[in-house]
Amino acid sequence: MGKWIRAAALCGALVASSLVSASSSVAPNFTLPSRAGDNVSLEQLKGKVVMLNFWASWCGPCRTEMPLLEQMHKRYSALGFTLVGVNVEANTADAERWLQDTPVSFPVLFDRDSKVSKLYDVNAMPSTVFIDRKGNIRYLHKGYKPGDEGEYLNQIRALLKE
Repeated sequence: MGKWIRAAALCGALVASSLVSASSSVAPNFTLPSRAGDNVSLEQLKGKVVMLNFWASWCGPCRTEMPLLEQMHKRYSALGFTLVGVNVEANTADAERWLQDTPVSFPVLFDRDSKVSKLYDVNAMPSTVFIDRKGNIRYLHKGYKPGDEGEYLNQIRALLKE
Protein backbone atom coordinates (compact mmCIF):
# COMPACT_ATOMS: atom_id res chain seq x y z
CA MET A 1 0.00 0.00 0.00
CA GLY A 2 2.85 2.42 0.82
CA LYS A 3 4.18 2.02 -2.74
CA TRP A 4 0.90 3.29 -4.19
CA ILE A 5 0.68 6.23 -1.80
CA ARG A 6 4.22 7.21 -2.79
CA ALA A 7 3.32 6.74 -6.45
CA ALA A 8 0.28 8.97 -6.10
CA ALA A 9 2.31 11.66 -4.35
CA LEU A 10 5.07 11.59 -6.94
CA CYS A 11 2.67 11.60 -9.86
CA GLY A 12 0.78 14.40 -8.13
CA ALA A 13 3.69 16.57 -9.18
CA LEU A 14 2.22 16.31 -12.67
CA VAL A 15 -0.14 19.12 -11.78
CA ALA A 16 2.75 21.25 -10.60
CA SER A 17 4.95 20.50 -13.61
CA SER A 18 7.57 23.19 -14.00
CA LEU A 19 10.87 23.97 -15.62
CA VAL A 20 13.40 25.57 -13.34
CA SER A 21 16.59 27.18 -14.55
CA ALA A 22 19.37 25.72 -12.47
CA SER A 23 22.43 27.69 -11.43
CA SER A 24 25.17 25.97 -13.42
CA SER A 25 26.22 23.51 -10.73
CA VAL A 26 28.38 20.54 -11.66
CA ALA A 27 26.27 17.45 -12.27
CA PRO A 28 27.16 14.75 -9.74
CA ASN A 29 28.91 11.83 -11.43
CA PHE A 30 27.43 8.37 -11.06
CA THR A 31 27.71 4.91 -12.51
CA LEU A 32 24.66 2.67 -12.92
CA PRO A 33 23.96 -0.67 -14.58
CA SER A 34 22.27 -0.38 -17.94
CA ARG A 35 19.54 -2.40 -19.52
CA ALA A 36 22.15 -3.61 -22.02
CA GLY A 37 24.12 -5.20 -19.17
CA ASP A 38 27.06 -2.81 -18.94
CA ASN A 39 27.78 0.01 -16.50
CA VAL A 40 27.34 3.59 -17.70
CA SER A 41 28.78 6.64 -15.97
CA LEU A 42 27.85 10.27 -16.49
CA GLU A 43 31.55 11.00 -16.97
CA GLN A 44 31.47 8.93 -20.19
CA LEU A 45 28.93 11.37 -21.64
CA LYS A 46 30.90 14.57 -21.01
CA GLY A 47 31.05 16.68 -24.16
CA LYS A 48 27.44 15.88 -25.04
CA VAL A 49 24.22 17.59 -24.08
CA VAL A 50 22.62 15.08 -21.69
CA MET A 51 19.00 14.74 -20.70
CA LEU A 52 18.50 12.51 -17.66
CA ASN A 53 14.90 11.39 -17.37
CA PHE A 54 14.00 9.73 -14.06
CA TRP A 55 10.94 7.50 -14.50
CA ALA A 56 8.99 4.50 -13.23
CA SER A 57 6.67 2.05 -14.95
CA TRP A 58 3.87 2.77 -12.46
CA CYS A 59 3.90 6.50 -13.29
CA GLY A 60 1.20 7.48 -15.80
CA PRO A 61 2.87 10.73 -16.93
CA CYS A 62 6.13 8.81 -17.44
CA ARG A 63 4.32 6.41 -19.74
CA THR A 64 2.80 9.30 -21.69
CA GLU A 65 6.07 11.11 -22.29
CA MET A 66 8.27 8.07 -23.12
CA PRO A 67 7.37 7.88 -26.85
CA LEU A 68 8.00 11.64 -27.13
CA LEU A 69 11.41 11.24 -25.51
CA GLU A 70 12.23 8.50 -28.01
CA GLN A 71 11.43 10.91 -30.87
CA MET A 72 13.73 13.57 -29.37
CA HIS A 73 16.52 11.07 -28.94
CA LYS A 74 16.27 9.91 -32.55
CA ARG A 75 16.08 13.46 -33.90
CA TYR A 76 18.98 15.02 -31.97
CA SER A 77 21.41 12.20 -31.08
CA ALA A 78 23.52 12.77 -34.21
CA LEU A 79 24.04 16.39 -33.11
CA GLY A 80 25.73 15.62 -29.78
CA PHE A 81 22.63 15.01 -27.65
CA THR A 82 22.00 11.93 -25.57
CA LEU A 83 18.96 11.01 -23.57
CA VAL A 84 19.38 8.62 -20.66
CA GLY A 85 16.38 7.06 -18.96
CA VAL A 86 16.94 6.36 -15.27
CA ASN A 87 14.43 3.88 -13.93
CA VAL A 88 13.93 4.27 -10.17
CA GLU A 89 12.20 1.00 -9.34
CA ALA A 90 13.74 -1.54 -6.98
CA ASN A 91 12.30 -4.34 -9.14
CA THR A 92 13.63 -3.85 -12.67
CA ALA A 93 11.36 -6.60 -14.00
CA ASP A 94 8.45 -4.13 -13.97
CA ALA A 95 10.41 -1.69 -16.12
CA GLU A 96 11.55 -4.46 -18.46
CA ARG A 97 7.96 -5.64 -18.98
CA TRP A 98 6.80 -2.10 -19.75
CA LEU A 99 9.70 -1.44 -22.15
CA GLN A 100 8.81 -4.58 -24.12
CA ASP A 101 5.56 -2.87 -25.09
CA THR A 102 7.12 0.58 -25.50
CA PRO A 103 10.63 0.01 -26.83
CA VAL A 104 13.18 2.83 -26.77
CA SER A 105 16.59 3.13 -28.40
CA PHE A 106 18.16 5.41 -25.78
CA PRO A 107 20.05 3.88 -22.85
CA VAL A 108 18.01 2.93 -19.80
CA LEU A 109 19.85 2.72 -16.48
CA PHE A 110 18.61 1.17 -13.24
CA ASP A 111 18.76 3.16 -9.99
CA ARG A 112 17.43 0.30 -7.84
CA ASP A 113 18.39 1.83 -4.50
CA SER A 114 17.63 5.48 -5.46
CA LYS A 115 21.18 6.67 -4.78
CA VAL A 116 21.32 8.69 -8.02
CA SER A 117 17.77 9.96 -7.55
CA LYS A 118 18.87 11.33 -4.18
CA LEU A 119 21.99 12.93 -5.72
CA TYR A 120 19.73 14.82 -8.12
CA ASP A 121 17.04 15.59 -5.52
CA VAL A 122 14.36 13.74 -7.48
CA ASN A 123 11.08 14.10 -5.62
CA ALA A 124 8.60 13.96 -8.51
CA MET A 125 7.96 11.47 -11.30
CA PRO A 126 9.03 12.02 -13.93
CA SER A 127 11.92 14.41 -13.33
CA THR A 128 14.18 15.57 -16.12
CA VAL A 129 17.63 17.12 -15.76
CA PHE A 130 19.44 18.88 -18.60
CA ILE A 131 23.24 18.84 -18.45
CA ASP A 132 25.42 20.93 -20.76
CA ARG A 133 28.52 19.76 -22.64
CA LYS A 134 30.77 20.89 -19.77
CA GLY A 135 28.92 18.70 -17.27
CA ASN A 136 26.87 21.41 -15.56
CA ILE A 137 23.21 21.07 -14.58
CA ARG A 138 21.35 23.73 -16.51
CA TYR A 139 17.66 22.93 -16.14
CA LEU A 140 15.44 20.76 -13.98
CA HIS A 141 11.90 19.83 -14.95
CA LYS A 142 9.64 18.17 -12.38
CA GLY A 143 6.54 16.33 -13.51
CA TYR A 144 5.08 16.15 -17.00
CA LYS A 145 1.97 17.45 -18.67
CA PRO A 146 1.18 17.37 -22.39
CA GLY A 147 2.98 20.22 -24.11
CA ASP A 148 6.05 20.16 -21.83
CA GLU A 149 7.96 18.47 -24.65
CA GLY A 150 8.03 21.85 -26.43
CA GLU A 151 10.05 23.28 -23.56
CA TYR A 152 12.31 20.21 -23.61
CA LEU A 153 13.00 20.83 -27.30
CA ASN A 154 13.77 24.51 -26.63
CA GLN A 155 16.32 23.50 -23.99
CA ILE A 156 17.90 20.84 -26.18
CA ARG A 157 18.29 23.25 -29.11
CA ALA A 158 19.69 26.03 -26.90
CA LEU A 159 22.24 23.73 -25.25
CA LEU A 160 23.30 22.22 -28.57
CA LYS A 161 24.05 25.73 -29.91
CA GLU A 162 26.47 26.49 -27.06
